Amino acid sequence: MKEKIVAIVPGAGIGRRLGPGTNKTFEVLGGKPLVARVLETLESVEEIDEIIPVIKDEYMASAAALIEEYRITKVRRIAPGGAERQDSVFRGLKLVENPDSIVVIHDGARPLVEPVHIRKAIISLEGCDGVVVGVPVKDTVKEAMGGMIRRTLDRGTLWAVQTPQVFRFRVLYAAYEKAMQESFYATDDSALVERSGGAVRIVQGAYTNIKITTPEDLLAAEGFLKAGGLA
Repeated sequence: MKEKIVAIVPGAGIGRRLGPGTNKTFEVLGGKPLVARVLETLESVEEIDEIIPVIKDEYMASAAALIEEYRITKVRRIAPGGAERQDSVFRGLKLVENPDSIVVIHDGARPLVEPVHIRKAIISLEGCDGVVVGVPVKDTVKEAMGGMIRRTLDRGTLWAVQTPQVFRFRVLYAAYEKAMQESFYATDDSALVERSGGAVRIVQGAYTNIKITTPEDLLAAEGFLKAGGLA
């Protein structure tokens, strides 16, 4: 029997850098809310059986209306968002019914993800505990403290990590439970699995798969839409 694949979409971020009171996943890009673009893409990936968005309580009604408007049939439940991204993902994980599932985590603020990279991450899970999508770093990266450079890192070994990130549910849930019990917070899901000793593979994604964090990111995403036919 095929393993069930569940996608969790954390979309409860406030988006302070986009402007006061902004819920960034509902920001509009090319005529569509960011989260609608993400849900449509996940809906189109045949391998994904269910999608669980994670949304702040005050935006639940808006999310439900959006899901109906864009005919997202794979959403059956919406999880309430938490204080931090990690809290939100954990709430989504608690709604996964089958412990033998594979879980795809993809940020609601990365609207330009392409189905090919989601599929690549899922396929690449064979033989490991998790897979992250990323791109090799282009710039020279320096480690600094107090305004002074401490060292220059080897760019050839560095990747900028994105989502989707794909894991076996049992491994990811155990890593989350451990982190939450120890009040340890990380900026991505992979860090928790790595911390628990899991083997995580990285596969190449796309430089267009940017996270919308600032107004400049929205402008860049609009440019990618126009140039790449991603609209």
